[in-house]
Amino acid sequence: MTSTTTEAPPPPSLPDYVLNPDAVLSDPSITWRHGQPPDYTKTRQFFSQTKRSTHPSTSLPSLVENLVKNWEIEASYKPTLAQWRTIASPDSYTFRVNGSPPQTAAQMLAAGTYNAIIEPNEFYCPARSSFEASHKTFKRVMPSFAWEVLEVYAGPPRVVFRWRHWGVMKGDYVGTNNKGEKVTIKAHGGEIDIEGVAVADVNDKLQLESVEVFFDPMAMFRQMAPGGETGVTKQAAE
Repeated sequence: MTSTTTEAPPPPSLPDYVLNPDAVLSDPSITWRHGQPPDYTKTRQFFSQTKRSTHPSTSLPSLVENLVKNWEIEASYKPTLAQWRTIASPDSYTFRVNGSPPQTAAQMLAAGTYNAIIEPNEFYCPARSSFEASHKTFKRVMPSFAWEVLEVYAGPPRVVFRWRHWGVMKGDYVGTNNKGEKVTIKAHGGEIDIEGVAVADVNDKLQLESVEVFFDPMAMFRQMAPGGETGVTKQAAE
């Protein structure tokens, strides 16, 4: 009698955008928003130096973290939806914040990632800031704004995870609020640290089909102005 050994099938190959946080930066023939791929070197260095969690390279938290980082690059710097590799379909993908109505990929692309997640408030108003202006506003405040996955509570196809977004307030905040007032908050050199939870549906290629984020959008502004109105100036709209 001859015995046979059945070998286990090889594990399915994983897409590069869940293995490398900067995978899409090497995509060929891309129309980049500013003519060339963005430089994330300083942000990645800041992340490595100040992150709270370290995940094994092919663990679920690591795969989710890399997917979201590549998605953020595409949402911020690829103005052509057909060139986004991290979403399943530009036509059906949706993004929601705190139970708000879903936004399409096209709506997010037009508004910008900051404007998609921040509601009008006493410090900032998305409707009064363009895509480009919003990125300049927050980049000036925090030149490096890192992001990490802290925990993953459920795996594909519905991924539920807790995240952290943080940076150091090195520059003054200057923006327009929901009353049309110019708001200035002096830089204090301290850390801005935000946490939240997200629910993401993915397909068999680990591409995003929908994302819903839950967090306190005012947390960032409260940390920018820890003394309340102290250090905050408001100038009435002309």
